[in-house]
Amino acid sequence: MAAINYAAQYAQELAQAYPYVLNFGALYATPNNHRYRMGDDGKTVYIPTISTTGRVDSSRDSIAMATRNYDNAWEPKVLSNQRKWSTLVHPKDIDQTNAVASIRNITQVYNEEQKFPEMDAYCISTLYAEWTEQGMTADTTALTAANILTVFDSLMLNMDNARVPANGRILYCTHEVKMLLKRATDIAHEYDVLDGRTVVNRNISRLDEVEVIGVPATLMKTLYDFTTGWAVKSNAQQINMFLVHPTAVITPVSYELAQLDPPSAITEGKYIYFEESFEDVFILNKKKDALQFNVTAASGE
Repeated sequence: MAAINYAAQYAQELAQAYPYVLNFGALYATPNNHRYRMGDDGKTVYIPTISTTGRVDSSRDSIAMATRNYDNAWEPKVLSNQRKWSTLVHPKDIDQTNAVASIRNITQVYNEEQKFPEMDAYCISTLYAEWTEQGMTADTTALTAANILTVFDSLMLNMDNARVPANGRILYCTHEVKMLLKRATDIAHEYDVLDGRTVVNRNISRLDEVEVIGVPATLMKTLYDFTTGWAVKSNAQQINMFLVHPTAVITPVSYELAQLDPPSAITEGKYIYFEESFEDVFILNKKKDALQFNVTAASGE
């Protein structure tokens, strides 16, 4: 790590370029997180499922023997993603950087540039891995302005045939794909002219009532290394489009702690900040069709 800048006068507002946000926030806010409870072990979420038989012909002249025509089961989801981060901060570092090296500023940068993008990377790669493990296959059509709407329609059709609710679907795509949507040859453009007809709004925010959210391409990969923070693996594929209904996903948090301790003899006169969380990302097995992917085909395919 580079030494802290001890400039006598230093701007208190950190000029961090293009800070990250939590792109998959809707999935981390899925209503399923409040619908199912954690088990007594503190690491397993049990999803109840019920199945029934269908109807049969009835008779007015006789009755059939009553039988149980339903069954219930439990779908366990075991959390395994336990992460932590900590740092020491000397009080004089805060003073001599004009409060730039304050805990508030340090944690803000950590959240925006490390924690939030790591959560995004973990979310998308974990969902993709679990989805393919359940026997699902991603579309690998090379996207162009001429075919992108056809591919989108195909992903939508897969959901329609699986009876996924039309309302509430979200399309996450790279910014490159979002640009293709603007140039799609079959799309009907409706431009909003603003500011006395001098500014044209060409933003694509909805497509067939599906919310469209652009995500940096580095946060739309199939594989990451989470040894320290997050890093794209060399053999990762590019996820171009991810169509999802948030009710098919659960992102439980079993434990969270964030604490700042003041300088003490144990910390040799330094502040110490520590946080830890135990969380994970899962697909509800019966709703796997509510996720659809288009990825760049691996080399050799």
